[in-house]
Amino acid sequence: MTYVAQDRPRIGWIGTGRMGFQLAARLLDAGHDVAVYNRTRAKAEPLAEQGAALVDRPADLADRDVVFTMVSASPDLETVTTGPGGVLTSPDVAPGVLVDSSTVSTQMSALIRKAAAKRGTDFLAAPVSGNPKVIAAGKLTVAVSGSREVFDQVEPLLARLGRGVTYVGEDEVARLVKIAHNVFLGVVTQSLAEITILAEKGGVSRAAFLEFLNDSVMGSVYTRYKSPALVNLDFKPTFTMPLLRKDFDLGLSAARELEVPMPLAAVTAQLVAGAIGAGHVEEDFAALILEQARNSGIALEAQNVPVDDGLSPRA
Repeated sequence: MTYVAQDRPRIGWIGTGRMGFQLAARLLDAGHDVAVYNRTRAKAEPLAEQGAALVDRPADLADRDVVFTMVSASPDLETVTTGPGGVLTSPDVAPGVLVDSSTVSTQMSALIRKAAAKRGTDFLAAPVSGNPKVIAAGKLTVAVSGSREVFDQVEPLLARLGRGVTYVGEDEVARLVKIAHNVFLGVVTQSLAEITILAEKGGVSRAAFLEFLNDSVMGSVYTRYKSPALVNLDFKPTFTMPLLRKDFDLGLSAARELEVPMPLAAVTAQLVAGAIGAGHVEEDFAALILEQARNSGIALEAQNVPVDDGLSPRA
């Protein structure tokens, strides 16, 4: 195991999409030395204004104490780690710890863990729950699996990313935690769309119904957070339908492997696929409510009323 200083480790960050950019910025704001790689360099350039060093290849981060990866899918993770110019391919040096916060399959995670071990690099699977607004509110959560000893070393750094860091076990179990989380996300959102449309078709405004729900014991941080989108039909993407479908595929695959029946998840996966077929590919997955309304014979209009999402500083 590589020792990592807990006070000021030198950090590498790979992947500055909507999530990765915000998380790298948090580490910079905390005063850390951060070097960044992104496939599209222009997306990472604003981080240079905050003090980040930009590099041209993942391999240029191989001398860092801790390297985070946050990419879209399993093939992307393989590319930036063991592919040409990957962070694990430098002949003379390798990172002390590789922390992957992507949502990828357990099989790919195990493959990268094995490749990292060959280079003397410790590997932590650390998928996150949240989106850019959740990050800004300091409410991101992280599930981590791998060596407990390595986790204990890196935990102070992970704690900079949000409010909750949970060690869930050895090897790749954090992947299953995140996949289960995202399956639940889809099932809950579809259920929320169904009952909201039921209430609206019966004569209750979406704003009034969701205000009641959010103030009840059935309300949650999540239902409150999604309420503005459902009321005002603002589907600026935080998580798209194709990404949700990918996670359903991973979840149902794990269910088959572990012999766990998941009938609700299976039905929801088909509804998500239907929404994609109807053209909802760039919008936020809360657009499931539009398909629910169409199937219920009603057309929705934005209600254009202020709705608290529960993530503002005063909340």
